[in-house]
Amino acid sequence: MAGQAQFEELARQLSAVGAVKRDMGRILPPDCPGGSAAVLTLLGRHGDMRMSKLAELLAVDMSVTSRHVAHVADRGWIERSPDPADKRSRILRLTPTGQEQLDELSRRTTHLLTERLGDWSDDDVGELIRLMTRLRASFGDCRSAPPRPSAPVLEETTRTPART
Repeated sequence: MAGQAQFEELARQLSAVGAVKRDMGRILPPDCPGGSAAVLTLLGRHGDMRMSKLAELLAVDMSVTSRHVAHVADRGWIERSPDPADKRSRILRLTPTGQEQLDELSRRTTHLLTERLGDWSDDDVGELIRLMTRLRASFGDCRSAPPRPSAPVLEETTRTPART
Protein backbone atom coordinates (compact mmCIF):
# COMPACT_ATOMS: atom_id res chain seq x y z
CA MET A 1 0.00 0.00 0.00
CA ALA A 2 1.19 3.50 -0.77
CA GLY A 3 2.50 5.57 2.10
CA GLN A 4 0.95 8.64 3.70
CA ALA A 5 3.31 11.01 1.85
CA GLN A 6 2.20 9.55 -1.48
CA PHE A 7 -1.48 9.94 -0.60
CA GLU A 8 -0.84 13.55 0.47
CA GLU A 9 0.84 14.25 -2.88
CA LEU A 10 -2.01 12.52 -4.70
CA ALA A 11 -4.49 14.76 -2.87
CA ARG A 12 -2.52 17.84 -4.00
CA GLN A 13 -2.44 16.61 -7.60
CA LEU A 14 -6.17 15.84 -7.59
CA SER A 15 -6.86 19.36 -6.29
CA ALA A 16 -4.84 20.71 -9.20
CA VAL A 17 -7.09 18.81 -11.64
CA GLY A 18 -9.53 21.68 -11.03
CA ALA A 19 -7.35 23.80 -13.34
CA VAL A 20 -7.74 21.20 -16.09
CA LYS A 21 -11.51 21.14 -15.60
CA ARG A 22 -11.69 24.95 -15.70
CA ASP A 23 -9.68 25.00 -18.92
CA MET A 24 -12.00 22.42 -20.45
CA GLY A 25 -14.99 24.47 -19.29
CA ARG A 26 -13.65 27.51 -21.16
CA ILE A 27 -13.97 25.74 -24.50
CA LEU A 28 -17.70 25.07 -24.08
CA PRO A 29 -20.05 27.16 -26.21
CA PRO A 30 -21.65 30.00 -24.22
CA ASP A 31 -25.10 28.41 -24.45
CA CYS A 32 -23.84 25.01 -23.26
CA PRO A 33 -22.56 25.11 -19.68
CA GLY A 34 -20.91 22.10 -18.06
CA GLY A 35 -24.12 20.58 -16.70
CA SER A 36 -25.74 20.69 -20.14
CA ALA A 37 -22.63 19.18 -21.72
CA ALA A 38 -22.76 16.37 -19.15
CA VAL A 39 -26.42 15.64 -19.97
CA LEU A 40 -25.66 15.44 -23.69
CA THR A 41 -22.57 13.30 -23.10
CA LEU A 42 -24.42 10.80 -20.90
CA LEU A 43 -27.36 10.51 -23.30
CA GLY A 44 -24.90 10.05 -26.15
CA ARG A 45 -23.02 7.34 -24.27
CA HIS A 46 -25.90 5.48 -22.62
CA GLY A 47 -28.84 6.20 -24.93
CA ASP A 48 -32.40 7.04 -23.96
CA MET A 49 -33.11 7.06 -20.23
CA ARG A 50 -35.37 8.27 -17.46
CA MET A 51 -34.55 11.42 -15.56
CA SER A 52 -33.90 9.34 -12.40
CA LYS A 53 -31.18 7.36 -14.20
CA LEU A 54 -29.65 10.57 -15.51
CA ALA A 55 -29.59 12.03 -11.98
CA GLU A 56 -27.86 8.87 -10.79
CA LEU A 57 -25.24 9.07 -13.54
CA LEU A 58 -24.68 12.78 -12.92
CA ALA A 59 -24.49 12.07 -9.17
CA VAL A 60 -26.67 15.11 -8.41
CA ASP A 61 -30.15 15.66 -6.98
CA MET A 62 -33.24 15.50 -9.17
CA SER A 63 -33.76 19.26 -8.81
CA VAL A 64 -30.33 19.95 -10.31
CA THR A 65 -30.92 17.36 -13.02
CA SER A 66 -34.28 18.98 -13.84
CA ARG A 67 -32.61 22.35 -14.38
CA HIS A 68 -29.98 20.85 -16.69
CA VAL A 69 -32.65 18.92 -18.61
CA ALA A 70 -34.84 22.03 -18.96
CA HIS A 71 -31.86 23.95 -20.34
CA VAL A 72 -31.04 21.38 -23.03
CA ALA A 73 -34.71 20.77 -23.86
CA ASP A 74 -35.30 24.52 -24.33
CA ARG A 75 -32.56 24.50 -26.96
CA GLY A 76 -34.06 21.51 -28.75
CA TRP A 77 -31.10 19.25 -27.95
CA ILE A 78 -33.23 16.60 -26.24
CA GLU A 79 -36.84 15.56 -26.25
CA ARG A 80 -38.87 14.32 -23.31
CA SER A 81 -41.53 11.75 -24.06
CA PRO A 82 -43.82 9.76 -21.77
CA ASP A 83 -42.39 6.45 -20.59
CA PRO A 84 -44.68 3.71 -21.95
CA ALA A 85 -44.00 1.63 -18.82
CA ASP A 86 -44.86 4.48 -16.42
CA LYS A 87 -46.78 7.48 -17.76
CA ARG A 88 -45.63 9.59 -14.80
CA SER A 89 -42.02 9.31 -15.95
CA ARG A 90 -40.33 10.80 -18.99
CA ILE A 91 -37.80 9.26 -21.33
CA LEU A 92 -35.00 11.61 -22.38
CA ARG A 93 -33.63 11.28 -25.91
CA LEU A 94 -31.05 13.19 -27.92
CA THR A 95 -32.45 14.99 -30.94
CA PRO A 96 -30.47 15.35 -34.18
CA THR A 97 -29.65 18.93 -33.10
CA GLY A 98 -28.50 17.57 -29.75
CA GLN A 99 -26.26 15.05 -31.50
CA GLU A 100 -24.76 17.90 -33.55
CA GLN A 101 -24.09 19.83 -30.34
CA LEU A 102 -22.53 16.73 -28.77
CA ASP A 103 -20.34 16.23 -31.85
CA GLU A 104 -19.18 19.86 -31.56
CA LEU A 105 -18.37 19.39 -27.87
CA SER A 106 -16.36 16.29 -28.75
CA ARG A 107 -14.44 18.17 -31.46
CA ARG A 108 -13.59 20.99 -29.05
CA THR A 109 -12.52 18.63 -26.28
CA THR A 110 -10.43 16.49 -28.61
CA HIS A 111 -8.75 19.60 -30.01
CA LEU A 112 -7.88 20.90 -26.54
CA LEU A 113 -6.51 17.54 -25.37
CA THR A 114 -4.52 17.14 -28.60
CA GLU A 115 -3.09 20.62 -28.11
CA ARG A 116 -2.19 20.15 -24.43
CA LEU A 117 -1.08 16.49 -24.54
CA GLY A 118 0.43 16.46 -28.02
CA ASP A 119 3.87 15.65 -26.62
CA TRP A 120 2.56 12.61 -24.71
CA SER A 121 3.05 9.15 -26.19
CA ASP A 122 0.11 6.90 -26.99
CA ASP A 123 1.24 4.69 -24.11
CA ASP A 124 1.24 7.66 -21.69
CA VAL A 125 -2.29 8.66 -22.70
CA GLY A 126 -3.43 5.05 -22.46
CA GLU A 127 -1.91 4.71 -18.99
CA LEU A 128 -3.62 7.91 -17.83
CA ILE A 129 -6.96 6.60 -19.10
CA ARG A 130 -6.40 3.26 -17.38
CA LEU A 131 -5.44 4.83 -14.06
CA MET A 132 -8.25 7.40 -14.11
CA THR A 133 -10.75 4.64 -14.89
CA ARG A 134 -9.39 2.64 -12.00
CA LEU A 135 -9.48 5.66 -9.68
CA ARG A 136 -13.11 6.35 -10.57
CA ALA A 137 -14.03 2.69 -10.03
CA SER A 138 -12.38 2.77 -6.60
CA PHE A 139 -14.71 5.58 -5.58
CA GLY A 140 -17.81 4.01 -7.12
CA ASP A 141 -21.00 6.04 -7.15
CA CYS A 142 -20.02 8.79 -4.73
CA ARG A 143 -23.65 9.86 -4.40
CA SER A 144 -25.09 6.60 -3.10
CA ALA A 145 -22.19 4.60 -1.72
CA PRO A 146 -21.92 4.50 2.06
CA PRO A 147 -18.71 6.04 3.32
CA ARG A 148 -15.91 3.57 3.71
CA PRO A 149 -14.35 3.32 7.13
CA SER A 150 -11.31 5.53 7.16
CA ALA A 151 -7.88 4.10 7.65
CA PRO A 152 -6.47 4.63 11.11
CA VAL A 153 -4.47 7.80 11.42
CA LEU A 154 -0.97 7.18 12.59
CA GLU A 155 -0.18 9.58 15.36
CA GLU A 156 3.30 10.65 16.14
CA THR A 157 4.37 9.74 19.59
CA THR A 158 6.89 11.65 21.52
CA ARG A 159 9.47 9.51 23.20
CA THR A 160 10.88 10.52 26.49
CA PRO A 161 14.54 9.78 26.76
CA ALA A 162 15.19 6.89 29.11
CA ARG A 163 16.89 7.83 32.34
CA THR A 164 20.08 6.06 33.15
